Amino acid sequence: MLLTVDVGNSQTVLATFDGERRVGSWRVTTAARATADELRMVWRGLLRDTEVTGVAACSTVPALLPSLRLLLDSLDVPVVLIGPGVRTGVPLHVDNPREVGADRVVTALAAHELHGRGPDGRARPVVVVDFGTSTNVDAVGPDGQFLGGALAPGVEVSLDALASRAAQLRSVELTCPPHAIGKNTVAALQSGLVLGFAGLVDGLVARIAAELVAQFGSAPVVVATGGLAPVVVDSCASIGEQEPDLTVHGLRLAFQRHRAQAPR
Repeated sequence: MLLTVDVGNSQTVLATFDGERRVGSWRVTTAARATADELRMVWRGLLRDTEVTGVAACSTVPALLPSLRLLLDSLDVPVVLIGPGVRTGVPLHVDNPREVGADRVVTALAAHELHGRGPDGRARPVVVVDFGTSTNVDAVGPDGQFLGGALAPGVEVSLDALASRAAQLRSVELTCPPHAIGKNTVAALQSGLVLGFAGLVDGLVARIAAELVAQFGSAPVVVATGGLAPVVVDSCASIGEQEPDLTVHGLRLAFQRHRAQAPR
């Protein structure tokens, strides 16, 4: 059983795969200062008696990397930690490839492999909208190349910032309001956050899609992923597909590619 671990700024997603089939999936709060022993206890509690035969991981939390490396180095199974210098097979067509987060790379890999062909079988570009701590709108070319994208604050980050900076505003449940015109503070905040971010995403997707059409001659499919996707997706007109945990599928694919390239 392959274990994939996507360490994000707010949440860590763990998933197990039997071949291409996802068997289990868990979301836990990321503890940026956790020790290797604490990580081991969390993983062991979630996996219980699952026999792990390999691990693929990535992290966007620099403070947690030493503990994560220590834990991975102690395992007696093949391990791949995605980062600069680790080949994933994804060409990075950006100014500085080392700046691209590992999560964005493997998410692009999964987006291309799972959604990069249309119903007619022809290769097509993909736009990935990742709703997490940040809202990422990334472009993937028809050959699987990462082309760059746009980064914006996440929905929860915006809510927390607003609640901490505005004395008369507070945190609210993130859910889609029945109307854009809020009749009270809670409804007004929900409208601004949920419908506002839906408008932000639709606007960015329209501009990115137009550039992809101009470059490749075909319209992209738009795929949503990330923990906060269910909050906003239904309010977005541009989203065509949804895969909640696209990154862990990318980790699975990266592990398979890395193992295939490893010397025998």
